[in-house]
Amino acid sequence: MNATAFSPENPKGGGPGGAGSSAAAAGRARSTGAERPEPTRPFRWDLVRPDQLGSLLDGVEEPGLWFLDELVECAGRVLAQSAGGDLHFVGRSVDSLYDLLSGALAGTGWQDRLHPLPLSLYGYDGQAFNPTELRQLRTNLTAAGLAPAELMRGRPTVFVDLVYQGSTFGNLYAVLREWIDDEHAQWDVIRRQLRFVGITWRRKTSPNTWRWQQAAEWVAELPATAIRNVSVDGAVWHYFGNAQAKTAASFRRTRWSDPEVAEPPRDDQSRFALAEAVSLVEQAGTPEIRHRIADRMSREPTTGERWSRELQRDLRR
Repeated sequence: MNATAFSPENPKGGGPGGAGSSAAAAGRARSTGAERPEPTRPFRWDLVRPDQLGSLLDGVEEPGLWFLDELVECAGRVLAQSAGGDLHFVGRSVDSLYDLLSGALAGTGWQDRLHPLPLSLYGYDGQAFNPTELRQLRTNLTAAGLAPAELMRGRPTVFVDLVYQGSTFGNLYAVLREWIDDEHAQWDVIRRQLRFVGITWRRKTSPNTWRWQQAAEWVAELPATAIRNVSVDGAVWHYFGNAQAKTAASFRRTRWSDPEVAEPPRDDQSRFALAEAVSLVEQAGTPEIRHRIADRMSREPTTGERWSRELQRDLRR
């Protein structure tokens, strides 16, 4: 999700919320016979091994990780909802969650299960692609290991994002679903491998509490276990979705084939965001944070599953 200055207090209100179809574009893309473009991916620093940063952060204000406690709780719950799969963190709103888990899981068997997925598909901007856009999008997704053939193999594929009305998840699902049909991949296999974990704004629960998936028709095509939510404090949700400085610009459709996105940004805002991310990774690698994540996992219903027990053990080492 790439949220812009709103909160989910009225989630049934206006604004784009559904998945759009790009089937016509897919047909035109196939009929053109155009060569597959090169994949494009925004630059991202390796923060687990930050030697490459040099003096880039010199003079940058020390970030205050006021949201750390809430993020640690969120991280433990997201891992517990992952079904032991590969986690793909969609867009920029969950960058801090990815950074925290990258630091905490470094050196474990799970360090290669975390994948940033730089991609903006929010609202109407994530629908009705022209053939060129669709080819580039599929190429970028293939480079991220998300082609239909890959979705049929190995561990579950878990998408994680900050959720407002769920349009990013819906649009991503629509892209994958049409692509799976185009490739004649085994949907009956893939549907059991997909999982969507939404980070939501915490509110009081009641029988009348509205949840984003209730308005998403596409979720009916998946098993009930495929949709999971983890709530966080509203101030934290707002910070990640609306206010937090990011290390890179949003990777919208207008930038999917732009080679300049591979260049690291060095403006003041990006440097502050990078300093915050570096601090998060450092904190996450401490025994205290690793143990707290494991403790949170131990209080979830999946704690008895083998993959969860093994991960908790690794985190406590």
